[in-house]
Amino acid sequence: MANILYLVHRLPYPPNKGDKVRSYHLLKHLAAAHRVYLGTFIDDPQDEGFVDRVAELCAGMHIAHLSPPLAKLRSLAGLLTHEALTLPYYRDKALQAWVGWTLREAKIDAVVVFSSAMAQYVLGAEAVQGVRMLVDFVDVDSAKWSQYAANHRWPLSWLYRREGGRLLDFERRVARQADQSFFVTDEETALFLRFAPECAECVHPMNNGVDAEFFSPEHPLPSPYGADERALVFTGAMDYWPNIDAVSWFVAEILPSLLERHPTLRFYIAGRSPDPAVRALAGEHVVVTGTVPDVRPYLRHAALAVAPLRLARGIQNKVLEAMAIGVPVLASRECAAPIDAEAGRDFLIAGSADEYREQIDSLLADPALAASIGRAGRQRVLARYSWEANLAVIDRYLDGEL
Repeated sequence: MANILYLVHRLPYPPNKGDKVRSYHLLKHLAAAHRVYLGTFIDDPQDEGFVDRVAELCAGMHIAHLSPPLAKLRSLAGLLTHEALTLPYYRDKALQAWVGWTLREAKIDAVVVFSSAMAQYVLGAEAVQGVRMLVDFVDVDSAKWSQYAANHRWPLSWLYRREGGRLLDFERRVARQADQSFFVTDEETALFLRFAPECAECVHPMNNGVDAEFFSPEHPLPSPYGADERALVFTGAMDYWPNIDAVSWFVAEILPSLLERHPTLRFYIAGRSPDPAVRALAGEHVVVTGTVPDVRPYLRHAALAVAPLRLARGIQNKVLEAMAIGVPVLASRECAAPIDAEAGRDFLIAGSADEYREQIDSLLADPALAASIGRAGRQRVLARYSWEANLAVIDRYLDGEL
């Protein structure tokens, strides 16, 4: 049993958005065999109610409170210090002091960093010398900012391009100093190594998983939909720009022509913190739910789950969860590429608006085909996306096999 310092940029519970799903399951995995000391932030007041649940998994814990508006102002200091704005955004003196104390007093054997920004708390720290450092980058965040730059106008395009470049410099520095680093897919791993070929020997994929029992279609889940409607559903955090872009594009470019042929269709956007642009989509055939107590009924009773993201990093949990619960999934090529599944059997893929319309028409016209894809999708998740199996990648490095 090792003493592990685990640094996460957001309280790893509840698992209601992509990064928190992964960070929570990694915490559970670490705590099953080791003593975990957790340093993290709370940036959503609703998460305060889950602190005790997280504490049950930890030998020690420090929580820093982060106000996103104030953190955004603080991040502008990076323009003066010539660093990525992400770093001052997640900088906290009290957390830094706790990290130093924990490294000295808790006899830490290994540091596990979740997301590159949290590595700033241990880089160069005297107390971390001789301690194994493992970094779960998850995605190549710098590439996300560079993609944002290509999809926005000046001055945001300039700011995002700058952030992409400065954050990549930091990511490379972190990977060079870490004993091992991980990314969520083979594709993200290869992308990072294109930018940092010097790290080829110590960078590996560590895939996501799904709690297939929780997302089982066998649970009795009452339908949230009306008896006279056929629901298409999109799930995800609705203050995240790629999600905002996805549903806005779907409503504008795809839904109107579908309604001409399927007037009982209704598009449900189920996710926390809907942006004003998302709320403005609500109408007779579009429902914006905001936070829901349980997303599973929305998935289980939908005719189809759609994931029309035009910008997607890593692997999309929304797709895996929908497949796990047995609903047929139609995903963009960007979402589908990292998923180890067969298009046409386990899920469907579309690129253009015409392709989305054709695929949706075919599923709505053929319930047997839809059911077959739903069943195959769940079987693929069971075979390939176990959290226990995928997170076991980190174990041999925690045990000192570097």
